[in-house]
Amino acid sequence: MDREGFVKLAFVGIGLVVLSFFVRGFGQLVLGRDMAELLQAPLAVVGFLIVVYLFIRATLDAVGIWTVENSDG
Repeated sequence: MDREGFVKLAFVGIGLVVLSFFVRGFGQLVLGRDMAELLQAPLAVVGFLIVVYLFIRATLDAVGIWTVENSDG
């Protein structure tokens, strides 16, 4: 993974977490609280797992175990 892909994946992960809050908020207005939580949960979990993976990957890069390559160009 290069640094450009790392940043794109970070935006995706954070975007999914933020999107899950919007889904829950608007879902409560339209579908009710239980259904909104059901729709929000997968987005929040996947986004959180991506962010945790990136944190671990960045930590391993800082230590020098698993480097994130620089982009060409």
